[in-house]
Amino acid sequence: QVQLVESGGGLVQAGGSLRLSCAASGRTFSSYGVGWFRQAQGKEREFVAAMSWTGGTYYADSAKGRFTISRDTAKNMVYLQMNSLKPEDTAVFYCAAGRSIVVPATPSAYAYWGQGTQVTVSS
Repeated sequence: QVQLVESGGGLVQAGGSLRLSCAASGRTFSSYGVGWFRQAQGKEREFVAAMSWTGGTYYADSAKGRFTISRDTAKNMVYLQMNSLKPEDTAVFYCAAGRSIVVPATPSAYAYWGQGTQVTVSS
């Protein structure tokens, strides 16, 4: 069983930065793949970034060059550094974790989800 708690969301101006954090419970968390997804109001949940348990990273085209996913396995933490934020990045951001993930961009690949943290980017 894994529990995930996100933090770090907030209101930021366009061009600014935020770092989201995801605190995970579970002694075997280091063996899980992790991902960040977001859901804007009225839209479907979409993939942002993922990291496999071996350290491989994957990004949505909208995140490439602006967002960086990282993890600290000793602290059971996952991070999403977001730079050059745009108003279209406004959404609730979710942290997710799962095992044996074949397609990291697919929400159904993840068994565990956090409650989400709101990110609002003003123009």
